[in-house]
Amino acid sequence: MDVKSIRPNPEQVEWANCEIGVLIHYDLPVFQAPYDCRQHFGDPIPASVFDPKRLDTDQWLAAAKSLGARYAILVAKHGTGFSLWPTQAHEYSVKNTPYKDGQGDIVGEFIDSCKKYGLRPGLYCSASFNQYFSVENPGLVLDGDPVKQKAYNDMVEQQLTELWTNYGDLFEIWFDGGVIPVSEGGPDVAGLLHRLQPNAVVFQGPVGTRSLLRWVGNERGVAPEDCSALYDTRVQADTGDVEREDGCEAPLIWCPAESDFPNRYAHRSYQGGWFWREGEEDTVLPADELFGCYLTSVGRNTNMLVGMVIDTDGRFPDTDAAVFAETGERIRRVFSAPIAVGKAGDTELILPEDPASLPAYAVLREDITMGERVTGYTLRAYDREGNEIFSHNGKVISHKRILKIPAATARVKLDVTASRDNPVLLPLEICSEG
Repeated sequence: MDVKSIRPNPEQVEWANCEIGVLIHYDLPVFQAPYDCRQHFGDPIPASVFDPKRLDTDQWLAAAKSLGARYAILVAKHGTGFSLWPTQAHEYSVKNTPYKDGQGDIVGEFIDSCKKYGLRPGLYCSASFNQYFSVENPGLVLDGDPVKQKAYNDMVEQQLTELWTNYGDLFEIWFDGGVIPVSEGGPDVAGLLHRLQPNAVVFQGPVGTRSLLRWVGNERGVAPEDCSALYDTRVQADTGDVEREDGCEAPLIWCPAESDFPNRYAHRSYQGGWFWREGEEDTVLPADELFGCYLTSVGRNTNMLVGMVIDTDGRFPDTDAAVFAETGERIRRVFSAPIAVGKAGDTELILPEDPASLPAYAVLREDITMGERVTGYTLRAYDREGNEIFSHNGKVISHKRILKIPAATARVKLDVTASRDNPVLLPLEICSEG
């Protein structure tokens, strides 16, 4: 395939423009901490422990919006197998808990809150790990019994059908650890996706999915310096797609990375920072670090997906919410009102002479509807005497590249040194912390 012809579809463009999302984890180990599912196959936590007294999905989504999130993903089922909606596939769900006397549907409440706050909804429902059914990665029953495997696959297909039918169109569908194909013993996830949610972007989904996303490779919010949206299905494993070696018709595809990370320090927090535990308020990432993650994720051509812990009351903690609000305000203050903006295609920009201006960041962008064309560039900054005070060589601009530049910058110049085709650059911007 000609690399110049590889372009995102409209859903992938919309996803890139969203830039920030949240990933909301809530499962039974929050109510019985500490707990490791993998140490208790066949002995799950009783569903009856799930009893949040003040659960409020509006509060969750209001906090997400304060960060600047434009989409939100709810973990509808995590590793225990406990389901946050009243699934008809089995009894291990909210319908058998004290929450709303068994009449609750947290997935439905989450979808309603997304609509209220204008966030695009997404759902995570992993098929690869399920303690309740004694299934371990990559989605196989532990004892290898083919009868149990078929029963599990049927259950997965029923649950995904419920989630992908009963809650409207989903913006993003999240698979943690990928999906094994039918040919290797897995459920027919690809068939269901194509039939029920054909327009969703899909993180670590099955091969051939129309709008794939890949994992950035860590849970620290740090993308590589040059993180291309193009992905070679033959040599990488970041989609979690086990069919990648099997002769995909188009081995090079548009498949941008998503940088997911918890909003708490992973090495000091329960379950790697993805789940709440009492007394861990001091592990919340401070606003400076969360802002830094924006620079190393969105600023390196990936989306930033931030984990949100929910406590036993069903709330996003006040400490975490305050950091979200502070970080979101800073991102908006710095990047929503550039102090200098060029014209489309311009490669040089003179900054205003206002001494109160403190330029801090150069924002480079391509029109990705035309593909990812730049493969080499140099950005230089000069002071008012014409001296070069900064230089950066890179390979990828794509949707967005943010570079910190010296406060003394008076002029910046971008030189495209290599490209697949004529570059289609969006206006160069300089943004300030001042």
